[in-house]
Amino acid sequence: MAAIARNPVLPGCRPDPSICRVDDVFYVVTSSFEYFPGLPVHRSTDLVHWEPVGHAVHREDQLDLSGVASSGGLFAATIRHHAGRFLVVCTLVDDTGRTARRGSFVVTATDAAGPWSDPVWVAEAEGIDPSLFVDRDGRAWWSGTRLAAEPDWPEQTEVWVREFDLATLQLVGEERVVWNGALAGAVWAEGPHLYGIPPDASVDPGSATDVLLLASEGGTERHHAVSVARGPGPLGPFSGSAGNPVLTHRHLGRAAPVANVGHADLVEDGRGGWWATVLATRNLDGLDGLQGRETWLVPVAWEDGWPVFAPGLGRLPDAVEVDWAAEQVEGAADVAGAASVVEARFDGPLLHPDLSLVRTAGGRARARLDERPRFLRLRPSSRCLAEVAPHAFVGLRLEQPSATVTADVEASAAPGLVAGLALRQSEARHVRLELDEGTVALVQHVDGVDRLIGSAEVGSGPGPVTLEFSIEGFAGVARAHHGGDALALGSVDLRSLSSTEAGGFLGVWAGVFATGPESADAFADVQALRIEYRVA
Repeated sequence: MAAIARNPVLPGCRPDPSICRVDDVFYVVTSSFEYFPGLPVHRSTDLVHWEPVGHAVHREDQLDLSGVASSGGLFAATIRHHAGRFLVVCTLVDDTGRTARRGSFVVTATDAAGPWSDPVWVAEAEGIDPSLFVDRDGRAWWSGTRLAAEPDWPEQTEVWVREFDLATLQLVGEERVVWNGALAGAVWAEGPHLYGIPPDASVDPGSATDVLLLASEGGTERHHAVSVARGPGPLGPFSGSAGNPVLTHRHLGRAAPVANVGHADLVEDGRGGWWATVLATRNLDGLDGLQGRETWLVPVAWEDGWPVFAPGLGRLPDAVEVDWAAEQVEGAADVAGAASVVEARFDGPLLHPDLSLVRTAGGRARARLDERPRFLRLRPSSRCLAEVAPHAFVGLRLEQPSATVTADVEASAAPGLVAGLALRQSEARHVRLELDEGTVALVQHVDGVDRLIGSAEVGSGPGPVTLEFSIEGFAGVARAHHGGDALALGSVDLRSLSSTEAGGFLGVWAGVFATGPESADAFADVQALRIEYRVA
């Protein structure tokens, strides 16, 4: 039987997916913004089952993320492979706006698992969302998007293309603006990619169209959409499809269960089939779910020289049949009503591959595995989670709407130390279940204001305190367990963590943290971080 890919194939905040194939293996890179390590890379042999293999930014000395604001940092990257080498191109954005940037760069590796090179900064690569295309003649082309110099409407952007030297990793030759979006008045025509149109794609007779341009527009929220155009070469001129936009959910209204569909990338599967990865958001009560923008898979067919997304359906499917992939034994997570577990334990030399820290910290020892056997030791690197600073926060993306998050935390008695478990969307929006001088408290932080929801004494007995968030959609319940006692801290409305309410590009991370003064005796030890998902 054919294998079934269940969407989203990469759940949790894994937006702006870019995909490539090397022989029979597929690789996807996604955005990571201020989180470190950055630009996670996943691998699959069947488009159904995916595993994390590394990060394109995995050393703190590769890039300085220490001062970027939430939803700044590492924006949409593109992954490509040529002549035995992986190339990831990306833009480092200093702030949350698409125009405030530090520059675009390339990192390379012979193995997608790494190690990856130091960044090579690309001169004159204006704007964001860079991509690479290697033509049939071996020439490479860089495309990107930026605000139009003389816009005809607010937030009008332009897609530009220029040749790229694969030896020097720099731009050469003429630059040409090739696209402003499929619709007049379209904002943020972005995420451009170029492809060679397959020879068997049945292009209209007599037309000189060898290259496809794919780009999204309308912003990355409800009006997001994918459009395509064709041209005789990478520099165009390009003519849009009469069917544009070729993929969107914006016409389905606020009640649609899946929204914000866009930022696609195409891949040929080596068996004559085509696919696209796209970002989309699961919708709950008219708001973006806490998972944020996730990676979805959609089949693609070619008709009359144009790609058709989800043929016969026209929207993202809940599940996709991959007819050439062998069905594997279904795990518990594929059974209705069952649970799946992601657990990070700290009894080995390496952190769980899905764990993230907030920003880089210039080599400061904020999260160590070698100070106490079988524990992660966190040392404060910021006064509080509301600061734009490197945090001693180590977390996992929240991947499903129904979950129980637990962490075993033991804090030292250092004055001013606060440690615990947090649901983090940004500096401005997070919920903390925190230990402070023998008290556990549930605190909601919204736009600079802390609100105490509940607190209780945990006593002075030995051993870690187990902190727990139970999440059902936007409803959260907090508890603590210590010395045989179960303490109820209260309920919290988590709608403030939805990006619809909070803004920005991020979903929620669930993680452990330590904040306060930096001193030798200020630390928190974490025995485990665990998320149990209840799968509908």
